[in-house]
Amino acid sequence: MKMPERFQIVPAALTMSLVFTNAHLAEAQVVQITSSLQPDPLIVNGTSGGAVSSKCGNIATKPNQVIQVKESLPYLRLTVETGGQPTLLIHGPGGHFCVLADKYSGGKPEISGYWQAGNYSLYVGELSRGQYNYTLSISQQKIPKK
Repeated sequence: MKMPERFQIVPAALTMSLVFTNAHLAEAQVVQITSSLQPDPLIVNGTSGGAVSSKCGNIATKPNQVIQVKESLPYLRLTVETGGQPTLLIHGPGGHFCVLADKYSGGKPEISGYWQAGNYSLYVGELSRGQYNYTLSISQQKIPKK
């Protein structure tokens, strides 16, 4: 029995959609985080900034990193360093967060605390129009109070 042509188009369109979706996800480096993070701190590098102007600086069109938190964690800390003025935009299960540098973090965007399980898309932005090499530090160690 031959299928009408209209039914043959849907599977082909669905297949192409899945191919492009997987290609989009493959561009961002995926880091899996569990309760026994090794090494600690885990260091990831990339290039900050981008062509998209947002309320969290200039960012890329796609996430720089994707963090998969496999189980809820009572404490996780992310810190970004660049040669410019970095920002960190996070899209995750709990919402969207823009992290800016302040005097308490030594001029580096830093966020810490409880992280629920799920996928987090990270955009390392720049307040300037430039692009810089960045270092993202992921740690479960709390910083000792001074």
